[in-house]
Amino acid sequence: MKPVLSVGLLFAALLLVAPVAHAQVETREGIFLQNQIQELKRDILALRDQLSRGGGSSLGGARTPTQGPVVAGDVTAALLDRVARLEDEVRQLHGQADEAANAQRRLGEDLGKQIDDLNFKLDNGAGRPGGSTPPGAAPPPVRSPAPGVLAPVPGAPPTAPAAPAARRTAEVALQEGNAALARRDYAVAEAAAREVLAIPKTPRAADAQFLLAQSMSGKKDFQAAAVAYDDTYNRARTGAHAPDSLLGLANSLNAIGEKRAACATLDKLRAEFPTLRADLREPVAASRTRAGCR
Repeated sequence: MKPVLSVGLLFAALLLVAPVAHAQVETREGIFLQNQIQELKRDILALRDQLSRGGGSSLGGARTPTQGPVVAGDVTAALLDRVARLEDEVRQLHGQADEAANAQRRLGEDLGKQIDDLNFKLDNGAGRPGGSTPPGAAPPPVRSPAPGVLAPVPGAPPTAPAAPAARRTAEVALQEGNAALARRDYAVAEAAAREVLAIPKTPRAADAQFLLAQSMSGKKDFQAAAVAYDDTYNRARTGAHAPDSLLGLANSLNAIGEKRAACATLDKLRAEFPTLRADLREPVAASRTRAGCR
């Protein structure tokens, strides 16, 4: 084979390898592989330039002008060997990327199933005293006449109903609910959250859902907390509460013994929010340790 032709084939092979390796630059191995390809490309270009001028190659060390064709052939063979090795590394990186994608998909499916199971248990009253009463819901109050007000006399004409009390705004309810959460009055915090969630199309629904999740967690109703944290995340997956909700979901799943689902949630948190807030880094690391995540 002529040296110029060999170098041309080598350069064409390198161009086929380079785009594939470029897709892997996000990993450490991909960056190392791309650097190797760039170095190899420079060597091939230098060899081609020297061959076009009729001179020898300096890639394999000092050579006399009469050794040009022989040296070019040796260097070409060496570079072809390097290209073959790079192709093998590219195939390995593709395999690792496919395995990671499949593992992430399986973890996501497992996590979704765990959340669906928790929803089913809560909807059917599993684990609650009395069966059907939702956590934190108060029984209907027994109304009695207020002090100084006579009970209605049978047969007397009905009195006019009192005017309904004005509903708090979502902002006021959330402010008072968060204040109750801070003083660990979880029942009041939960009531405020549900009050806001009952407002149709309120823009503060995600904030109320996060307050509800924190209230359930404070009451140690971790099944309800897991569902509430998952609902908060799904309401605004890129919102301000999204990373906190995933952490809360992981902690709730870990508290009910679902360690695999907890680790899957923490992996999801790391993948979607690689740059965590400073105040979340230590809690996330501690959560991974408690769940035994790899």
